[in-house]
Amino acid sequence: MLRIGMLTSGGDCQALNAAMRGVVKGICSKRDDVEIYGFQEGYKGLIYSNFKMLTSRDFSGILTVGGTILGTSRQPFKLMRVPDENGLDKVEAMKHTYHKLNLDCLVVLGGNGTHKSAHMLSQEGLNVITLPKTIDNDLWGTEMTFGFQSAVDIATDTIDRIHTTATSHSRVFIVEVMGHKVGWVTLHAGVAGGADIVLLPEIPYDIDVVVDAINRRKAAGKKFTIIAVAEGAISKQDAKLSKKDLKKKKEKEKYPSVAYELAEKVQRKTDQEVRITVPGHTQRGGSPCPYDRVLSTRLGAAAAEAILDGEFGCMIGVKKNEMVRVPLSEVAGKLKYVDPKAPIIREAELTGISFGV
Repeated sequence: MLRIGMLTSGGDCQALNAAMRGVVKGICSKRDDVEIYGFQEGYKGLIYSNFKMLTSRDFSGILTVGGTILGTSRQPFKLMRVPDENGLDKVEAMKHTYHKLNLDCLVVLGGNGTHKSAHMLSQEGLNVITLPKTIDNDLWGTEMTFGFQSAVDIATDTIDRIHTTATSHSRVFIVEVMGHKVGWVTLHAGVAGGADIVLLPEIPYDIDVVVDAINRRKAAGKKFTIIAVAEGAISKQDAKLSKKDLKKKKEKEKYPSVAYELAEKVQRKTDQEVRITVPGHTQRGGSPCPYDRVLSTRLGAAAAEAILDGEFGCMIGVKKNEMVRVPLSEVAGKLKYVDPKAPIIREAELTGISFGV
């Protein structure tokens, strides 16, 4: 009997169900003696032994369904070795659940924090395989994560829709795109949506350069400007501050988000009206796009192969359109940032996009 545990952790996104479906279909195509234990609400289910028995039938008809049939929750890695309110050792509890069920492998779908915990469990002796889930596309060791392209499609659609109203008004439109630490979604959606200015966490912006770009467009007879800004975009001035001083500054200013801070600065320095659009969690919701359905299915099937091969302690990633097994030790704790000198940045600038520098 092959006993597989499975959980989805962290923020939800499109194609989680499709990826799990790929794993189960891949294993069940080779083995009939399979038991599947689905842990509910992420690592919380593993900690408190909250699971449900699943069969291959539970994974039929979910290829196009967003969210996750297992539910998810955020369990910060830094608190994993801190006992809960009842004094429970979370790591020992997860190990106990794993061994109590006689699991042969734990399949974990998640992003950066999730991979830190997965690596820890692997070091504790559990057989773990992970799949790269995040709209941010910021996981080290893979060229692409599932959920990213679906989020880009939604953010791009938002910018597209702003374009139609922008042509009717002489205004600056700011679209705030998800991405606290990395700007992949904002970059791709900004280019795809024809944004005039794209502001990323990796490239601190100069507000005067942003204003100059707006004024140049106006002088050229272009009545509107669209700015795509990542949640984590930061000015050059703020980038020089320590984390402590930056936190104090933000607490004092109390802007709802970066878009509102940017809007006030632009309004103050130009004579144009500013409007803000924040698509928010719509970027993580709904049905996965076809690209993500294919990618997650391939990743899930490749995870099934690794399980059948008995190779654990790895993340299934993508390199040059091939599925690869990347050691968790190489993935955990690392982020894949946008390189300010990357070809895509240079090419975007050639088309007239300003990055505020």
